[in-house]
Amino acid sequence: MIVAKLKTAGELAVVRAQMEARGQKLVLTNGCFDLLHAGHVRYLQAARALGEALAVALNGDDSVSALKGPQRPVNEERDRAEVLAALSCVDFVLIFHDPRLTGVIAKVKPHVYAKGGDYTLESLNPEERAALSEAGAEVRILPLVPGRSTSAMIERAGAKEHVENAA
Repeated sequence: MIVAKLKTAGELAVVRAQMEARGQKLVLTNGCFDLLHAGHVRYLQAARALGEALAVALNGDDSVSALKGPQRPVNEERDRAEVLAALSCVDFVLIFHDPRLTGVIAKVKPHVYAKGGDYTLESLNPEERAALSEAGAEVRILPLVPGRSTSAMIERAGAKEHVENAA
């Protein structure tokens, strides 16, 4: 794992303050990133373009199961963090275990918060929205890449396995 990229919320708060002193912006995004695909990569590249550094808050395993169901995650959090850290567009990775990102937002106070196009400002969690507002973060909703989703990948893989087993 690229350990230098793995940070705590406190460490990211220090990075953010250093960046602000240099007139730079820290971008924060979050997600499960269970099976990384082209849609994720394009989204992360677009998020990184919004500032000088991108921090990805990665949902821990229990959080992914709560959000996506008991069969998820497919990959455990340390493996998902390692894959994200290997991407050149990702500067930092933080694994968080709370159901919401509110505490991370309040501590890190990102300059920009990026979210995928399956969200709107109104559909963001109210506590997260309040923390973003208090932090003075600019919220950017980035377009989804059509036809790219982890759930669809899992569904297709299951359908192919079913067909192969029936043959």
